[in-house]
Amino acid sequence: MKSLLLLTSAVAALAAAPALAQDGPVGSVGVTYGNSEAELGGLSGDTDAWAVDGVVAMPAFGDWTVTVAANASQFDDGASDDTAVAGTAHLTTVLGSDLRVGGFVGAADVADETALTGGLEVQKYLSKATLTGVVAYTTADDIDLDVWSVGGDAAFYVTEALRLNAGVSWMTIDDADVDGLTYGVGAEYEIARSPFSVTAGYSHSDIEDLDIDSWTVGLRYSFGGGLQARDRAGAALPGSGVAGLLGAL
Repeated sequence: MKSLLLLTSAVAALAAAPALAQDGPVGSVGVTYGNSEAELGGLSGDTDAWAVDGVVAMPAFGDWTVTVAANASQFDDGASDDTAVAGTAHLTTVLGSDLRVGGFVGAADVADETALTGGLEVQKYLSKATLTGVVAYTTADDIDLDVWSVGGDAAFYVTEALRLNAGVSWMTIDDADVDGLTYGVGAEYEIARSPFSVTAGYSHSDIEDLDIDSWTVGLRYSFGGGLQARDRAGAALPGSGVAGLLGAL
């Protein structure tokens, strides 16, 4: 069960990173600390996690954009620890002036278990908001896992330096009669018009009888644009929007 949660977390977190258009490379790198408390059948436990991640979005050809992202995480529940490594590649194009659609593929490895994922993503741009939707399918043959997930997120730019997010996602495991719902919020604040920003997030997951409460804090270095420009360039990182919410599954 632990490997299942770590594996789906590593894949889904990166699968939700959008890939959008821009004039040049835009991206960021960051470090995040998180804690998750799980409760199942009257038993409870908590896990600490450190993660290092990076993403870059670049023009490909015509109106197409390619985005690549990677993440490495270390989980520790006090009795043992595990390392998760994941990566994705996205290709999207614009329809009209404010709607972008595309797809992605990705892979993750946790404790010698490997999962593959693929899906579709769409974003709608408003003057001070970005709406995101994702549908994904994940499979891991070693543990006989097939997961469908769908999620949505709304990012609001309160100021040029402050972004707030809220989102929800749902997933189901084929042939296992297991469904899960996750909802949460996130925020990112740019420090004094510098390339550095701080992030925070909270999510709650309800997967049958398993309840998980998670929170994260982090520090990020961005290049190629500010918060809204980074989002619309396809360089939004997991943990501050729908990516982080789907990752809880």
